[in-house]
Amino acid sequence: MNEVISILTVIRPECDFTRCDDFIKEGLLDSLDIVTLVAELEDRLGICIDGQDISPENFKNLDTLLALLRRYTVL
Repeated sequence: MNEVISILTVIRPECDFTRCDDFIKEGLLDSLDIVTLVAELEDRLGICIDGQDISPENFKNLDTLLALLRRYTVL
């Protein structure tokens, strides 16, 4: 989880992702941020996230993001 928060903080250093329930709705992440996040996660974790999994539901908050990543790797 710390690595995910670290990546999010690099993308948007002004945001506190640990206190947010909906990254997209609250304006913390936009579509370009999600693309950047996916690329960083894939690179750092050595995974390949399926395009079908790149949806707002999977990037809503830390819980949904970690649930997505658990399908690809052990965190």
